[in-house]
Amino acid sequence: MSGGKHVLGKAKGRHVFGTVKVGEKGQIVIPKEARKQFGIEPGDTLLVLGDDRHGIIVTRPDVIQDIADQILNKLNEAQ
Repeated sequence: MSGGKHVLGKAKGRHVFGTVKVGEKGQIVIPKEARKQFGIEPGDTLLVLGDDRHGIIVTRPDVIQDIADQILNKLNEAQ
């Protein structure tokens, strides 16, 4: 799936990078193309979130900070 091709009807900006296997120690390897696309380097910290119905999300912690800032800005605007 070179270049995060638009498969399965995914819109531009959405990617399917393939599958990964969980190793004996519970580890996974993030596909090279995904690491390149999102600038993930060795030693980076990622946040793992989970939802019983929707599954697991792996993201950068700053994504949550951005969402929190948006919520706080909306609260300030409402005052």
